[in-house]
Amino acid sequence: MRAAVLRNRQVTVKEIPIPEPGDGQILVRSLACGICASDLHFMAHPEQVMEQGQGLWNYDENADMVMGHEFCAEIVDYGPQTERKWKAGTRVSSTPVLINPDAVRITGYSPDALGGMGEYFLMSEVITQVVKTDLPSELVSTSDAMAVGWFYVRKAAMTPKDIPLVIGAGAIGLSVVAALKRRGIGPIVIADFSDKRLEIARQMGADVLINPAKVSPYAGWREVAYGDPDHVVGMFGATDLPNCVAFECVGVGGVLDEIIINCERDTRILSAGGCPDGDHIHSVTAHSKGLNIQFGGGPQMHDWNEAMDEVCSGRIDVRPIVGEVIGLDAVPEALARASGPEAPPRIIIKP
Repeated sequence: MRAAVLRNRQVTVKEIPIPEPGDGQILVRSLACGICASDLHFMAHPEQVMEQGQGLWNYDENADMVMGHEFCAEIVDYGPQTERKWKAGTRVSSTPVLINPDAVRITGYSPDALGGMGEYFLMSEVITQVVKTDLPSELVSTSDAMAVGWFYVRKAAMTPKDIPLVIGAGAIGLSVVAALKRRGIGPIVIADFSDKRLEIARQMGADVLINPAKVSPYAGWREVAYGDPDHVVGMFGATDLPNCVAFECVGVGGVLDEIIINCERDTRILSAGGCPDGDHIHSVTAHSKGLNIQFGGGPQMHDWNEAMDEVCSGRIDVRPIVGEVIGLDAVPEALARASGPEAPPRIIIKP
């Protein structure tokens, strides 16, 4: 089969063997697969991913690896000890986990768990979900990205007094906007340096768009919440004022600390981006402000399944985030520019 193969931190398109399904596994043909920022980080800093442990990743720079954990596929064949629930050609997707006999792997991040950037890969039958929609496969493949925002908004436990501030309008920030909108939470304030991405955020449901090069996101939030960008709430300020829930969706050093320094007292911060190189924060400032910081985590199975249902039903319209659809031969070049500020939130590969 042809695949975009990661080896020695370089991606090339070449022929590799079709994987054979083991116990409980399904062989599928990749119909669409998104390029995620996690793929770019894994390419550049695999050692940092491996340091996280948990056994979910198994990087080997001398082995062929195929990334791609945001996918839509169709069934080709079944391995042993499967129930063969669906006929060949059925479109499927799942949370990106492959259950192997000796380990559970994240799809696309191990030589023994090839991902959707190749023509074929494996899925675990027990967690596979049938695609119940006529939507194109490239749209269905965004379900995993949408699941991240769906999870963080659930984790935020928003109340009617909370007004969200989303920092970053990449795919994860946009998924947060979509989840907030779907739950009827607002007004939604979002900040990004790219006016192009802010326009996509508007299409996804954001109400107030802020370019930090022009306006402070924190002053903009205060204007929405208090009617005054310069309003300051002291330690013993009015308790009936709106609360800030900030979603950090950038993953660049210094952004989380900037939120800590500039946000309102008692802000709840959900760090969805996570700086891969580690970060420094003013913990004393966070302490004195009474901030609550939720570091990362990820969608549970029910979050993922719910998000897929939202996408497939059309209740969340993901069309604005899909900027390009490419073939395998264009993958190396697309990976090189996918992290740029003007790159579309999702570039989708159709192997």
